[in-house]
Amino acid sequence: MMLMEFNKDLFLYFLCISCSCVILFNLMQKINKRNRLPPGPKGYPIIGNLVSIGDRAHESLAKYSKKYGPLMTLQLGYVTTIIVASSEMARQILQKNDQVFAGRYIPDAVTAQTDYHLAIPWLSTGPHWRKLRRICTTEIFTMRKLDELQEKRHKVMNDMIKVVGEARENNKEISLGAIIFGTVLNMLSNTMYSGDMLDLRSNVKEEMKEAIDRIFLLVAKPNYSDYFPFLKMFDLQGIRKDIKVSYDRLQEMLEVIIELRKKERELGSSRVDDFLDVLLDHCQSHGNDELTHKDVRFMLQELFIAGSDTSSTTSEWVMAELLHHPNIMAKVKKELEENIKGENVREGDIPKLRYLTAVIKETIRLHATSPLLLPHRSEADIDVCGFFIPKHTRILINVYQISRDPAYWDEPLKFKPERFMNSEIDFQGRHYCFIPFGAGRRICPGWNLGIRMMTLMLATLVHNFDWKLPNGMTPEEMDMKDKFGITLQKAEPLFAIPM
Repeated sequence: MMLMEFNKDLFLYFLCISCSCVILFNLMQKINKRNRLPPGPKGYPIIGNLVSIGDRAHESLAKYSKKYGPLMTLQLGYVTTIIVASSEMARQILQKNDQVFAGRYIPDAVTAQTDYHLAIPWLSTGPHWRKLRRICTTEIFTMRKLDELQEKRHKVMNDMIKVVGEARENNKEISLGAIIFGTVLNMLSNTMYSGDMLDLRSNVKEEMKEAIDRIFLLVAKPNYSDYFPFLKMFDLQGIRKDIKVSYDRLQEMLEVIIELRKKERELGSSRVDDFLDVLLDHCQSHGNDELTHKDVRFMLQELFIAGSDTSSTTSEWVMAELLHHPNIMAKVKKELEENIKGENVREGDIPKLRYLTAVIKETIRLHATSPLLLPHRSEADIDVCGFFIPKHTRILINVYQISRDPAYWDEPLKFKPERFMNSEIDFQGRHYCFIPFGAGRRICPGWNLGIRMMTLMLATLVHNFDWKLPNGMTPEEMDMKDKFGITLQKAEPLFAIPM
């Protein structure tokens, strides 16, 4: 009996020892992995490094990366965040380990829109995402389809020329940012559903710009819910409530357009074969299992939100840099005079405009379209260059720093389009020192349409008009500062007088 009790006690003793060893081993493993995270600055209890980032995150992160390296860890509240700050590290994340880092970290503000999880930018990389991406790359953003729809964009250019021409006749200064935004929106709407979104002479464009700007502003705004997930249910700053108004407005507008087109198709109206027709054809041919009404609306909506802001912001910066550097403006005008045979620029002329293309690339390099790419998320534990990155870690790629890194760019702070004239660097994410639209499987699917629109519009503005700054301002006096957001917008809107 005593022997049985002794064996029982011995068994319990060894069981406790074994469990303790397993727990200790797992704890030590976690501590070891935690110690293998990339280096980074020490933060405060609970809030981590939040206070030290400030309202110009792209610049603060660049300063920290110079001290802690191109792969750096920040603790932003309860969220561990890895900052990628070099071309080589971007290649590790977006090419070598693309599948692991293809997840998305979704800002809380985005969840205010109904069915946000169906939008391509935020959808996880499963079968449905692959299906939508395939439709984008094989049926929408193809060279053939963009060529077929170019006359619709040429029509928008003619409208823009008339509006700017009226200002020229009255010697009136105009807000280039507002004109550019309205023109970009109309090019997008004509490409997508063959109609103008805005009258360039009306104030509606200002209201629409404000709505889309508000979405970008609120998504980029520091949000307690993003750093302390347990606060999401409270929406303490009212960000979801504020942004939902803009999301709902865009969704209602697109619902009307889609329903109208569906009725026209039912009545046998002639096809226009724009993006909307292509998407509705796909729905009709393959059924809701392949593409739903909501998918169509979201694809159009995300094109409007992403395409209008990025393209218009970059185009305003290009015009600002040309006015800031009259010698470069003169070179662009000379190239246009030598290559444009008719009165107006056409998309078929774009391949001949090599210097203007270089100017656009240099502007995007210096004024990154998105200073921090939309946040990625690791989908599994992984080792990268000897560092451990846990599953579900948020990844931020500092494009602003990469595109100004002296390791890759000579005189990186100087506006020098000539650097791209004999360079193979393109927009397609193949050169990791220049990834304005991302790279790998998450690269922006509509980048080629964005570049077409910007080049056509900028060439038209420069070819058809001369420009001067208002109030006797000299190029040296121009304010070239930016304000941080999802896009780096010009801090002071650009006004100029067409001549």
